[in-house]
Amino acid sequence: MTTLPLTLFGAGRPAVSTSWTAQRTHLDPCCWFDHAPGFLDGADQLFAELEEAIDWFRGRRLMYGTWHEEPRLTGQEALGDAELPNAVDNIRDELSTRYDRAFLGLFCNYYQSGSDSVAWHADRIGRTEVDPLVAIVSLGGPRTFAMRPQSGGPSNRVQLHSGDLLIMGGAMQHHWEHAIPKTKHAAPRMSVTMRAGGPPLSAVARQPQAESEVPGPVQRIAGSPAAILASATRRRPRCASTSAPSSTASAIN
Repeated sequence: MTTLPLTLFGAGRPAVSTSWTAQRTHLDPCCWFDHAPGFLDGADQLFAELEEAIDWFRGRRLMYGTWHEEPRLTGQEALGDAELPNAVDNIRDELSTRYDRAFLGLFCNYYQSGSDSVAWHADRIGRTEVDPLVAIVSLGGPRTFAMRPQSGGPSNRVQLHSGDLLIMGGAMQHHWEHAIPKTKHAAPRMSVTMRAGGPPLSAVARQPQAESEVPGPVQRIAGSPAAILASATRRRPRCASTSAPSSTASAIN
């Protein structure tokens, strides 16, 4: 178990800050990232909780005919019946509300020292989703988060501290790569990653919704199956107009 504290202001109950703001940087006309310092309060405490709750493993990759261990630990789900900390759901709800997209799943990398790293890559969600969002909440010691065009060119680097949020958006996963470079000295650090694809939640909410059951007295109709079906059809006729749904849910702001 990692000894706390990892940072000066990382202690306390984990919770999304009520006053967080993000600064957007446009890397090119269709790719951008948001950086929100201090997005999460109590980041070191969440680090400790996830360190215990996640089933960590070290992956291996085949490179040039030889298996190599990945220089970091990876985790995707809780151990046994252990539940993830409430802060994880709070983060997911906050991101889904602010960015109007459904953030799903949980993928964590654990960098135990400066020699742990992630090589240049784009997230796999970019292979199946158009312009997905990738959210990373950094916990623990500070590390450099680097981004560069896949076609080549200078990199853009951001120093992520404990509790910082970074969102990659637009066509980032199609045209850019990102990495966590090795460094000589670094405190343990964890990245909490969630991803969002598909349409905005507000667009989904505008789709026609299934008619809900109306509470009230129960009526029983007796007779043959054909008579019951005919009676039900007469009682609930199909709407003649299809120009607009009968009801819509309010958009998430």
